[in-house]
Amino acid sequence: MLGNLTGWHLVIILVIVLLLFGATRLPALTRSIGQSVRIFKKEVRDDDSTTSSTTGSTSGVHTDESPVTPSASARRDADTTP
Repeated sequence: MLGNLTGWHLVIILVIVLLLFGATRLPALTRSIGQSVRIFKKEVRDDDSTTSSTTGSTSGVHTDESPVTPSASARRDADTTP
């Protein structure tokens, strides 16, 4: 859908935005959008680094992989099963 956008479409969109917000508020609007994008990128970067450090710390956890033996009652139940 966005692949069909040509230069004229962008000019028309720019004129509509200019009419809606006015020339005086347009710099403040673009500044606000820029700040929002920077904050979003920073949070994504921080989240990625937090995720990778959390994942790396769990790899050092020792798990006990000794075989589990059934209890005496479980063995007795298994023997009496028809």
